[in-house]
Amino acid sequence: MHADKKINSVPAEFVDLAAEVLSLLSDPTRIRIILTLDAAGELSVGELAQAVAKNPSGVSQHLARLRMARMVTTRQDGTRVLYKLADEHALSVVIEAVRQAEHSVASAGQLPLHHSHEA
Repeated sequence: MHADKKINSVPAEFVDLAAEVLSLLSDPTRIRIILTLDAAGELSVGELAQAVAKNPSGVSQHLARLRMARMVTTRQDGTRVLYKLADEHALSVVIEAVRQAEHSVASAGQLPLHHSHEA
C-alpha cells in the first residue's frame, strides 16, 4: 500500500477507510437504524427491530457491525442493552446520501425536496 500518497490532501489510507464506511452504510436496514436512533436517542434491539420492521436477530447483527465500526455505542439498563449513535458523523453521511437520492429522482427542472426547505 502507498500510505504516503494523498488524494486532495486526504491520506490514501483514509480514502480506503471511507470506502469501507460507505459500504457499511449501503444497507437500507442500517440506514433506517441510523435514522431511527437519531430520532429516538436510545433504543433496545427489540424497539429498533419494531421501528425498522425487521426481525430482532437481523437487527442485532446490523448493530454488531455498526458497533464494531464505532458508529453506535451501548449502555446497560438493567437487563436491557440500549443503543445510540456514537456521534453525528454516520448520520451526516446518511443525510447527504438521502439528499443525493432526492437529486436522482427529481424531475428535470424540479428542485429536490431539501432545496425547497433551504429557500
